[in-house]
Amino acid sequence: MSTPPFDPEAPLAGPPDPWTWTSMPSPRDDAPYHMTEMIAAEARLARRILGRHADPGSPAARLAATIRETAAAGRPVVLVGCGTSEHGALGAAEILRESMAELGLPNRPGQGGAPIAVQAFEASLEPTPGGLVIGISHEGSTGATNRALETARAAGARVAILTVTDRSPGAAIADAGLVVTTEELDHSWCHTIGYLSPLLAATAVAGHIRGAAPDAAAAARLLAAGTTDEAGAEAIAAHLADARTLLVVGSGADRPAARELVLKVEEASWLPSAMRDLETFLHGHLPSTDASTGLVLILTDRSARPERVARAREALAAARIIGIRSAAILAEGASADLDPMLTPAGRLVVGEEPGLPAAVAALLGSATPLQLLTERIARARGTNPDPIRRDDPRYRDAAAAAE
Repeated sequence: MSTPPFDPEAPLAGPPDPWTWTSMPSPRDDAPYHMTEMIAAEARLARRILGRHADPGSPAARLAATIRETAAAGRPVVLVGCGTSEHGALGAAEILRESMAELGLPNRPGQGGAPIAVQAFEASLEPTPGGLVIGISHEGSTGATNRALETARAAGARVAILTVTDRSPGAAIADAGLVVTTEELDHSWCHTIGYLSPLLAATAVAGHIRGAAPDAAAAARLLAAGTTDEAGAEAIAAHLADARTLLVVGSGADRPAARELVLKVEEASWLPSAMRDLETFLHGHLPSTDASTGLVLILTDRSARPERVARAREALAAARIIGIRSAAILAEGASADLDPMLTPAGRLVVGEEPGLPAAVAALLGSATPLQLLTERIARARGTNPDPIRRDDPRYRDAAAAAE
């Protein structure tokens, strides 16, 4: 089956009008998959999304003002999502907290008004009484997320959403003026655009909070650079493809990315995977590992980097003694401080872009490398990442049973 030409520079199609659910991606027998094309499109997407929300009268600016007002009053700011969008919510919370710290606004979990991310189902069971709840939902149709928004509204909270279009069911729940749209739809069900888009939207909102527009060119450079080391990704994939299980380790702003890599690998390649916080990895989990275990460390956060690198060095040393197949996604500075012998399965190295806030640089810097690595693991294991196994009737029926 021939693959139609794809232009990674061109805007991606949005959802249909009138809005409806997306159908299963068209089948492809081999790469390039739809996922492959989505990864290639992300650098230009970043410029478009950040440019779209740069205007001081944009919904992103209105949401920023609402966040500032809510946080200054000590009322809760909660981000909710499911799956990839939950990881987008976790990353967006990191980005927003960093911008608020610069203004002296509440920014640490536990402080009233500091943004936190909560899994949508749990948020629907314990709705936020007042404050602001921000939904993260790529298509705006996730049932648990929309229920969380509905229960939050009933409890007296203001409601906002970051989503692809203002025509989605989720957007209909949000307050007028607090729908921040990303406009362009992921063409694969193994969402890459769906993960990156809310991070970019949150970056735009954070820029309005701090009063300084994010550097769209720097963001695009980071994302483009993360797609270049295809040979490195293929080499790591060859080491990990037949692993019994994969562990992904992260700390600080790299934790959402670690969770996302786990989800992507399980969706795309069906390799059982689990996330561990950097310190948690060393507390009781090692006995379950052996030479059949794969590990990917993500370390791109430049905040408290010396401490994170020192502990990562010890974690990788422990893994090496056991024979774990360790690889890494590292910022340049972190890579320089970690002996290559500690990552025998290889490493992908990303730029620093010091002009971007630390959380933004970490989350954007790791986004395309983790997606590229996922796609190459899927190739090495002979799986098509696009349908996330729902081309198999059993898995399609299992998904339907939970909807």
